[in-house]
Amino acid sequence: MARRKREKATIVTSGVPAIARPDGALEAVYEADPDGRPVVHHRTVDTLGIMLRARTITKAMHDAARDFQAQFTIARFDVVRCMSLVRVPGSSGPGDLTDAQVDARRRIGKALDALGGLGSPAGSCVWHVVGLQRSIREWAMRQGWGGRPIGEKPAQGVLIAALGVLARHYGYARSSGNNILNA
Repeated sequence: MARRKREKATIVTSGVPAIARPDGALEAVYEADPDGRPVVHHRTVDTLGIMLRARTITKAMHDAARDFQAQFTIARFDVVRCMSLVRVPGSSGPGDLTDAQVDARRRIGKALDALGGLGSPAGSCVWHVVGLQRSIREWAMRQGWGGRPIGEKPAQGVLIAALGVLARHYGYARSSGNNILNA
């Protein structure tokens, strides 16, 4: 007996099908092509934006994460696959970094130190989810705690706690005065 392929859920609007995922990771954008025919494009939904709208994280946590993302991109840590620039005449080699890139790498290093290092759950989660912009689920299944997969809910808790520390590190969250070390 032949198995049936599992059908993906689709939504049809204006005669144009759109892919629907239960986790809401894809959002359909409806437009018209130059000839006036309706088309649909799918874009990935921002994890941090979803968490902010759901009030899972605060504005300070969101802003700290955006700062980390910006520094991560400036530092050229984001993975981009392209032809090596060494092959292009007149280009600098891959080891030549600008002052801004060196400064961004230094800031990323300090932020990761505040999170316990890249080997810590918080540092690893922020590196992969915020920096590389992978989903929480992907980090939890591939990386997780000490290289072992963890559940999606605990992974979300790790990210929320890490963003709280990151917000404090970047100066977005101020101390409430109830710190044990101040007693």
